[in-house]
Amino acid sequence: MMGVAIDVTSWLLIGSGSFFTLVGMIGLVRMPDVFTRMHAASVTDTLGAGLLLAGLMLQAGLSLVALKLLFIAALLFFTGPVITHALAQAALHVGIEPRLAEDRREHHETANGDAVGAVASDPSPTGAAR
Repeated sequence: MMGVAIDVTSWLLIGSGSFFTLVGMIGLVRMPDVFTRMHAASVTDTLGAGLLLAGLMLQAGLSLVALKLLFIAALLFFTGPVITHALAQAALHVGIEPRLAEDRREHHETANGDAVGAVASDPSPTGAAR
């Protein structure tokens, strides 16, 4: 009975890890700019790969294979956020700016033809900086 519970739990972890990995891949393709794509990649890296490795560790049992999988999970857990941060800093250093809510709202209003002049004639400092 305990073996069935471990198998079910491990396959649930593997299935959910696969789901988050697939969603992250879709996000990587569909996101509009570098920074949101990095976010999708980091979610895939930490959550998707972490759940997959946890499921594989349950399948391996208490063995050397599970220990190796634990080391891989720790490596991904500690290096993934650092790599994402370094990439974001490099993108900012090169001059790539993130798309902000104002940018999306302005693009949406221009595409729909609604209130195009309202954004352009905004006297606030944020409106003048665009």
